Amino acid sequence: MEMMGAKTKSWVVLSIFLLAANCMQQCVHGNSQAPCMYIFGDSYSENGNNNNRATNAKANYSPYGIDYKQGNNPTGRATNGRIEADFVAERQGLPDIPPYADTDGSDILKGVNYASAAGGIRPETGSQRGDIISLERQIQNHGDIYNRIVRRLGNSKKAEKHLGKCVYYMKIGTNDYYGNYFLPSSPTRRDFTPDQYAADLVRRYSSYLKTLHDNYGARKFLVFTLGHIGCNPFARATYTREGRGCAQQLNDAALLFDRKLKSEVERLNENKLSSKAKFVVVNSETNTGFTDADTPCCPTVRNETCIPNGIPCSNRDEFRFYDGLHGTEKTNRFTAGIVNQGVQRLLT
Repeated sequence: MEMMGAKTKSWVVLSIFLLAANCMQQCVHGNSQAPCMYIFGDSYSENGNNNNRATNAKANYSPYGIDYKQGNNPTGRATNGRIEADFVAERQGLPDIPPYADTDGSDILKGVNYASAAGGIRPETGSQRGDIISLERQIQNHGDIYNRIVRRLGNSKKAEKHLGKCVYYMKIGTNDYYGNYFLPSSPTRRDFTPDQYAADLVRRYSSYLKTLHDNYGARKFLVFTLGHIGCNPFARATYTREGRGCAQQLNDAALLFDRKLKSEVERLNENKLSSKAKFVVVNSETNTGFTDADTPCCPTVRNETCIPNGIPCSNRDEFRFYDGLHGTEKTNRFTAGIVNQGVQRLLT
């Protein structure tokens, strides 16, 4: 009897240990907490929406994708491998999130990526690059996915209940400065002071967030700041005299935007668009852990995107930047860890 009791106790202890280990794994990866993720943004998050569009804002050529899955697989991701959003989805136990342009046969209940390189908050941002997809049009595309989910689940109430559990990953705004305000041919710099422009962007952004909330059942928003947009190789080469140091005017303008965005998110959280609505602001920048944190890994066109079929550096894990703007896969893996902390705050 004592042996049986001891065995029983051992099984109980083992069961508790396994249960705790499983719980820890679930909590770390968020598998049971984030059943879906919908991604809005620009080239930092795009995974192929621009590939077949009439635009030169694309990354569907070598040497992009040199380390993606089987290797030498350019998909439209502006890096050597996976983007930050890929790693965030993985940590939530989600499969690869498909681009909106390629959702046929995909499980759209798990998520869709609407991001478009060169896209911005203002509708005209990036238009000089061709037929890109602004945030407004990305939200319209989400409306299409919403209608498809309604048909799949049977009614809008069920669709909104499902979407209310999903993470809405919103990483956009950089191009509103690179491809609009600080673009020499753009009239916005004549029409707005930096403070007025930041206020206009945040006002528009907030209205788009409210549209997602009011029309499509979105409740959990992960919103990104811009950070030091004047410190990448492209900005230093383009906006400083000798290509050294950071472009302070870009950083100052982005700081105005970030401050106003944080203030607006605080207001949205306090006013409660609905009882379950929640907004979390994330800054996923990093500049540590790299042998080279200042120069592109691949040879670039005008210090921006990789030269087609150019030969990138072999020690890619030692570089922060893959091209003049975008991080390497190692950078994206690291920043995804920062983002995941924001996801956990969002879901608790």
